[in-house]
Amino acid sequence: MELFDPEIRELVTRALREDIGNGDLTTMNLVPADAYTRGIIHAKEAGVIAGLPVAQRVFETVDPSLRFEAMVQEGDKVEKGTVIAEVFGSARSVLIGERVALNFLQRLSGIATKTARCVEQVAYYQARIVDTRKTTPGLRSVEKYAVRIGGGKNHRFGLYDGVLIKDNHIKMAGGIAQAVSQARQAVPHTVKIEVEVEDLAGVAEALEAKADIIMLDNMAPDVMKEAVRMIGGNALIEASGGVSEESLVEIAKTGVHLISMGSLTHSIKSLDISLDVEEIKRGSADAT
Repeated sequence: MELFDPEIRELVTRALREDIGNGDLTTMNLVPADAYTRGIIHAKEAGVIAGLPVAQRVFETVDPSLRFEAMVQEGDKVEKGTVIAEVFGSARSVLIGERVALNFLQRLSGIATKTARCVEQVAYYQARIVDTRKTTPGLRSVEKYAVRIGGGKNHRFGLYDGVLIKDNHIKMAGGIAQAVSQARQAVPHTVKIEVEVEDLAGVAEALEAKADIIMLDNMAPDVMKEAVRMIGGNALIEASGGVSEESLVEIAKTGVHLISMGSLTHSIKSLDISLDVEEIKRGSADAT
């Protein structure tokens, strides 16, 4: 999994603490301590699966003796009814970890599924689908991971790894030329400088300032096409602002290099995934 492991441990621990608190009142009072079972995780709709390693980490954190087995690979497209994974061991532990594991798996699979649809739409064009910083607080690393699993690319992870000069920065600096100049003097030469523009006049200013990347924000496709012609090969071109699945192809046809979509992470529908347990048995799971 392309994730920093200590960060995932922290994320999973926090999610379990939030859900379990002082203990699962239902499970601990209804399920015998010596009961064991097999939990079967299956897709209730078609989609792209992402987050299996996180789900596994959830169950292993609840109870290291649980056995988690993935039946599909990360990034696999599955049909309704597909068994995604199985978890075997203490019935109490399976039920205690169920909700948190599914929450991660459902959300990340929803992001990967939406991303895959968008990537497929622009497959015949040079445009790449990228995400934004419009992520759920605290979940950015796993949500951007899910975008990659769906075939998309990541924009900057945070304010610390890229310069993106937006309208408010331009106002504060006194103009595009001044903003780019100040940024160029302050950051290492290895850091690219991106400027957000809203019209063709802004495009011309960004070109003159020698911005590395020019973001065309909320432009109509015909204006965007003219902007692409103006820029030529002098900067990387990104389309952004109000991009929907319905407008993707029209935007890609303009010749932009990148299409950024906040909706990949901020307004997705979680994939419907469920966990069903087999009949609970008594005794030691190791005996089987």
